[in-house]
Parts: sequence; C-alpha cells; structure tokens
Amino acid sequence: MSTTIAIPPDTPENRTLVANVHPDGWINPEPAGRYNLVVIGAGTAGLVTAAGAAGLGARVALIERHLMGGDCLNFGCVPSKGMLRASRAIHDVRSAGEFGIAGGERLAIDFAAAMERMRRIRAAISAHDSARRFRDELGVDVFIGQGRFTGSDCIEVEGKRLFFERAAICAGARAASLPLPGLAEAGYLTNETVFTLTELPHRLAVIGAGPIGCELAQAFARFGSRVTLLDAAPQLLGREDRDAAGVVARTFLREGIDLRLGVRVAGVGTRGGDKVISIEEHGKAAEVAVDEILVGVGRVPNVEGLNLDEAGVGYDPKQGVTVDERLRTSNPRVYAAGDICSPYKFTHAADAQARILIANALFMGRRKRSALTIPWCTYTDPEVAHVGMYETEAREQGIEVTTLTVPLSDVDRALLDGETEGFARVHLQKGSDRILGATIVARHAGEMIGELSLAMTSGLGLSAIGATIHPYPTQAEAIRKLADAYNRTRLTPFVTKVLRCWLAWRRG
Repeated sequence: MSTTIAIPPDTPENRTLVANVHPDGWINPEPAGRYNLVVIGAGTAGLVTAAGAAGLGARVALIERHLMGGDCLNFGCVPSKGMLRASRAIHDVRSAGEFGIAGGERLAIDFAAAMERMRRIRAAISAHDSARRFRDELGVDVFIGQGRFTGSDCIEVEGKRLFFERAAICAGARAASLPLPGLAEAGYLTNETVFTLTELPHRLAVIGAGPIGCELAQAFARFGSRVTLLDAAPQLLGREDRDAAGVVARTFLREGIDLRLGVRVAGVGTRGGDKVISIEEHGKAAEVAVDEILVGVGRVPNVEGLNLDEAGVGYDPKQGVTVDERLRTSNPRVYAAGDICSPYKFTHAADAQARILIANALFMGRRKRSALTIPWCTYTDPEVAHVGMYETEAREQGIEVTTLTVPLSDVDRALLDGETEGFARVHLQKGSDRILGATIVARHAGEMIGELSLAMTSGLGLSAIGATIHPYPTQAEAIRKLADAYNRTRLTPFVTKVLRCWLAWRRG
C-alpha cells in the first residue's frame, strides 16, 4: 500500500494533484506471469512508453516511486509555464502605455493568486497522467514504489517480483546540487521547491543563467522581486548564439534584473534574516544579500536505487544509463529513454524517444535516436528557439555554411506588435538550400520553430518554405523572408545579366 505524501502548500488543488499522481492507500496489483514490458518511471518517457505499448496490445507494468507525471507535470514545464504566463500578463499591462492604455504603472500584483491559478491548472492536467487512468482506461498494471532489478529479467517493487520480456528505464533526472560552502545551511530553492511559494521574495538570487534560471529570474522580476542573476559564464544561455543571448540580456537589464556574469560564487552565509552570497567579480570580492536563493545549474540522472549492476546495465552517475543508437542498454532485454539517458532533457525529446523504444523493444524495429530532429525553446520573453546545428558546430564538422538572418524589425507584424527585438536565422549547407540549423528569437519563437523543424525532418529545403504562402501579417513571415534572402543569393551577376538579356529580347 502506498504511503501518504503531501505537496506544499496544503491546498485543495495540491490535494487533487496528489490524489491523481500518488494516491493515498494505492494497492499494487498482483503481478502477471511475465510482462511484455515493464517500465520504471512515470514521467513523460515512461507514460508514453506504457500507454503506447498497452494500446498496441502488450501486457505492461508501470512503476513509479514518487509522482506520476514526473518533473514536467509536477516541477517543470507545467508549473513554470503557468507562472511565466502570469508574469507576462503583468508585464503587458505595465508596459501598455505605448498602445494608449494608461495606468499600467499602478498595478496591484497578487502573487499568491497567480500561484493558485498555476496549481489549479496543474491539478486539472494531472488527471491525464493519473494512476487510475492508466489502470482503468489503459489496462496498465500500476505499481507505486521503488523498483529494483533483481536479475536480467526481473524487477522487484514493494516485495513483488515482476518478470519481463523487455524493460524500459525511464527514471528521469533531478535538479543538480551545488557544492557551495554554507549553501545547504542557509537554505535554497530548486525547480522542485520554488513552486511551493505563496509569498513573493522581496530579493531573490538566481544561481545559474541557463534556461531554468533565466526563465524564472525574469518571471520573479516581473512579479516585483529584486532579482540578481549569477553565473560563471560570460553570457546567458551558454549554448545559444551570442547575439541571441544578447537580446535576452538587454531585455533583462531593461526590466531591472541585476546581471552578474563571469563571476565566481565562493560561498553562502547568513546575517540577521539575510542570506549572503560571497562572490568574486572581476578579481574583487563582493556580497549579494537576499531573502531567497534559487539554484538552477542543470540536472543529474536518477540512476541510484535501481540496482542496475544486478541487471548488467551500464551507466555513468553523471551521464546516466548508457544506450546505443536504438536505445538498448548493455542488457539486450533492457532499453532506456528520456532524461535518464539523453543529453536532450526536454519533454518532447522524451516523448519522441519513447516511440522509438516501443518500436525497437517490442516489434524488432531498427529506428535510431540520431535520426530525430529535436528543436528546443527557452521560454524567456522574447523566447529563444533552436533546431539542428549551430554555425560553429557545422564548421567543426567541416561543413561549409551560408548563414542568413532576418531581423524582426524587417517584419511588419513585429513592428505592429511592438516586438522588434529578435531575429530569424537559418544555416544552410553552402551552395544549396539544405537547412542545417536555425535559431529564432521572438516572443513566440517556440511556436515558429516548428516550420523549420518540419522542413528538416522531411528533407525539404528552404526553397520549399519560400514557395509556401504565409498569411500576412504574421511574425512567422520572417521565415519566408529567409527564403527570399536565399533566392537573392542565387542571382549571381551572370544570372542577372542573362535574365536582363532575356527580358530585353522579349521587349523586342
């Protein structure tokens, strides 16, 4: 029988969430004789794997030690985007003077109400990932508890042994810790605890200027916190192009975020009611005093407690479970998908890998994870979305590149929306319209990058986008303008001369 857990704060919404994703008193079923597939972990990868396999007729068991829905539902995508949407609404009202709306500077912001809205929506979404839905509607045997391998074809959970033909390790990842002197004693937040807040911190330090840190730093600043963002790297969003990160950095500075980049965080202490962060900045010692500290410095795979050695499954504590191109581990019966084994720690990547796992594990498929074209997006405002290679990556592989960029200030809809900071960029294999990669910086970049992802996945060149009629006016027209820019590169002096001669001949 499952143990009782609680997600703070104790509200009706969170009680509904727990009732769905870790129901009190849940009684695990008696195991079937041998399962076609046993799945460890009920995050995105595990849920998609279990639901997909069961829908195809497989006998499936699903094991979750904590919360069904994993990080995405409980601590990640869902709560963070609910919070970001509220902060964006605040920003839009506050900056509405440009559009003739007065009074935005006199806002009354109710942080607790915004967080309550997030919890209410999260609870509603959780029904889709619930233990009862997977048991009653999908026919999956759901086990709540810690699953451990006891052999090459057996997993034990809460004293019950589950034998399998195939197993899928989808145990996910968790927030990485930061071994800073004094940090644990002072106390800090991660993405797994920050959404429990009901009161807005007056002063907040965010350590880590990656996607999680940047998204939440901007959200808290828009709610009214005095935010200091700290990172050892010289720019935000280290993997992105410098000018793309620069757009976000300028926005942050304009919105009052104190950027401390290229600094070393030496330790944390307390003074009175303050948490005091000691840093070294440009060779000088300094301090940052705050009410709360949020740490967002990456994620580590949940390989502990699975008894992987007993199953002959290879793994690395930092990189996760080792898999081949077809997501098979060193035990040919066992596969893995999602954050436990992938460098792409995104919900949509876990979903795509789960579909590969089902085909390969159950139906002798030969699908490869390297064949996936995986876009990603950082949901700052503006957003930064990317797919494929960066220019530096292509050049490192010896591929000659043509890079085309269209600033949003050249797009009519962006001008009308007052959202001209950003651009659309595409990297082409030189001499062709083959798309190697693309970056979009725009308020809805995540919605726009799909067109370029589709073209890359389907083997369509940029010319196909140019031949596609785009509604006017939209910001996505920036992508069509990239195709126009490519077509202009084809008009060499020789081609231009030939065309002019042809037209002159036609005129007689």
